Amino acid sequence: MPKPIKKKVVKKTTTEIEVKGVISRLKNYAGQNKNVFIGAIGALVISAAAITGFFIYSGDTKNKAENLTYEAYKIYYGLYQKQPITKEEQYKKAAEIFKKAYDTKKSPVSLYYIANCYYEMGKYEDALNTLKELNQKFPDDERFVPLSYYKMAMVSLKKGNSDEALKFLDILYNYKTGAYKDLSLLETGKILDAIGKAEDAKKKYEELTKTFPQSPFIEEARGRIGEKKS
Repeated sequence: MPKPIKKKVVKKTTTEIEVKGVISRLKNYAGQNKNVFIGAIGALVISAAAITGFFIYSGDTKNKAENLTYEAYKIYYGLYQKQPITKEEQYKKAAEIFKKAYDTKKSPVSLYYIANCYYEMGKYEDALNTLKELNQKFPDDERFVPLSYYKMAMVSLKKGNSDEALKFLDILYNYKTGAYKDLSLLETGKILDAIGKAEDAKKKYEELTKTFPQSPFIEEARGRIGEKKS
């Protein structure tokens, strides 16, 4: 008599729960620091949503690259770590495993998170080069290419290059799917404010409030407009 075939357990449910936990923690943090960090936290939530889609899709395939990516993802977000490690070690370890995943199977999600690891470790040139590689090798990926342009802008700001950051945000604003236009407007306005172009910044905030009334960034934009009026 043939042995009954055991069903393989799919990681989909586990991953969805984990991502929801990450998003919940980000929302709590954003609630405490919304005036300063809302743009960055919003981008992290967007990233978490993108990675959720990846794992839901990959749950049935079970290949080595996807398992490696899953393990690296848990390390990156500090999920289920048995022993505490420094942030530097955390991102370094995550980057190493994401690289193994990418070498096993080329994927934009691996490159995106490798770049994020470099960013968190302060290796801004490496982060920028990795994001450029993502855009070159996966130009039609509509999930991670827009995110990569946002991250490139943030990297440029860390490097002190506002003009380059504005260039990347403009590319994001004009991206073919229209993804994250509101985020690009908010971040562009903040940069323009920082470099003394207050009127140009105000126009960006006003465009955001008029064009994207349901945007999660609208309250910050209105607040910045209100500050200028006062």
